[in-house]
Amino acid sequence: MRTRSGNAARVVVIGAGMAGARLAARVPGVTVVGEEEHAPYNRVLLAEVLAGRYEPDVIALPPAEVRRGVRAVRIDRADREVLCDDGGVIGYERLVLATGSNPVLPPLRGLGRTMPDGVHPFRTLDDCLALRAAVRPGTRAVVIGGGLLGVSAARALAECGAQVVLAQQGEHLMERQLDAEAAGLLRRHLEALGVEVHTECRVRGLRCTGGAVPAVRAVEMADGYELEAEVTVLACGVRPRTGLARAAGLDVREGVVVDDELRTSDPYIHAVGDCAEHDGTVYGLAGAALEQADVLAEVLAGRPARYGGTRALTRLTLRSPSASPVVAGASGAGGLDLAAFGDSRPLPGDDVVRLADATRGAYRTVVVRGDRLAGGVLFGDLAAVGTLARTWQDDEALPADVSLLHLLTNDGGF
Repeated sequence: MRTRSGNAARVVVIGAGMAGARLAARVPGVTVVGEEEHAPYNRVLLAEVLAGRYEPDVIALPPAEVRRGVRAVRIDRADREVLCDDGGVIGYERLVLATGSNPVLPPLRGLGRTMPDGVHPFRTLDDCLALRAAVRPGTRAVVIGGGLLGVSAARALAECGAQVVLAQQGEHLMERQLDAEAAGLLRRHLEALGVEVHTECRVRGLRCTGGAVPAVRAVEMADGYELEAEVTVLACGVRPRTGLARAAGLDVREGVVVDDELRTSDPYIHAVGDCAEHDGTVYGLAGAALEQADVLAEVLAGRPARYGGTRALTRLTLRSPSASPVVAGASGAGGLDLAAFGDSRPLPGDDVVRLADATRGAYRTVVVRGDRLAGGVLFGDLAAVGTLARTWQDDEALPADVSLLHLLTNDGGF
C-alpha cells in the first residue's frame, strides 16, 4: 500500500553509507533512507572487524536518524517523491543520491544468480560478519583479487588463522597504487603472515558440490590448476550503483554525472560518494565521499562552495597476527604500513627519487614533474608521509633550495 510520509522533507538522502551519514551530520533535519539494518559505519575498517580486532559497534559512525532496512525503489521527479519498498512515499525539496557501489561479481563458471555456499563478497558489514562466522583456524580460503580490498581481506583472514591463497590476475599486487618494487615488498610481507600469493593467474570458475544449494570446493584456474577452498572471497572491485538514477532519466555514464555543486542533470537532485561521477572520474574512495558531502552541505545551506576533485591518499596498515591493536598509521610489532598517492608511474622528463632499505623492509619513491610532486609510494617507515601528502594534496611548488633526496627524509625535507 502506498503511504505518504507527511509534507515534503527539505532534504532526503538515499543511502546511509559514509557519504550519506556525513551529510546528515552536517545538514539539520535531513531524512536518510538506508537499506542496511545496521546503523551507519566506517566501511574502511571492515577488515578490522573481519580480523576480530573490532566489534561492529566500534566502527559505528556518529548517530544519525536513518530509516533502516528501507530500500528506495523509484524516484518520481515530476512530483518530487521517493517511493520505498515498504510502501512509503517521501516528498523532497532536494534529493541526494548516496547509493554507493556494488561489488563486481566476475563471470566465473559455477557462479550463477544464487551465490554458492562459502562464496562471499566483501563490501558490507553483513558480508563481513558472514565471512567471519564461516572462518575457523585452518579453514582453506581463496581470495580472488589482489587490489586494496583483496589484500585487506587476505591479511584479515590470515589473522583469523585461515590458510589463505590470494589470486591476482595482474602482474603484481595493488597495481593501481604500487610500482613493482613496492608490490614485491607487500607480497613478501603477506607471505610472512602465511598468505600464499599467486600473480598473473586467471580464475576460470568455481567447482561446487551439487544439490539445491551448491557449496564451493575449489577455485579453478585457467591453466587447469585447482585451489582447494572451503571459503572464497570475491574482491574484484566495485561498480557504482546507478540503477535508481538511470531509471529516473538522469545523466549516467560510469556513475551519476554531477557538476561542481554535486548537482545531477536534474537541478533538484544531487549525488555524492561512490555513485557520483565528477569531471569524468568516479573515485570510489572514502576520502572523496566525505569531501563531496562537506561541499554539498555548504551548497544546501546556501553558502558558496564548489567541488574541484579529490587528491586522495591510499593508506593500508598490515599487522602480524600476534600484534596488538595500534593507532592507525603506526606499525606494531611485525606490522607494516604503506601509503600511495598520485601518479607513481613516471613520464618522460620526470625526476624519480627512490630510497630502499632492505634490512628494515622500507621503501620510498616519489615522482617529481616540473616543480611539483606527481605521486609517490612509501612502504615501511611512514615518517615523511604527512608532509609529502600535504604538499601533493595542496599542489604546492617544491622549494627550489631543497634537493630531491631530502624529500624522503623523515621530515619531508622542509
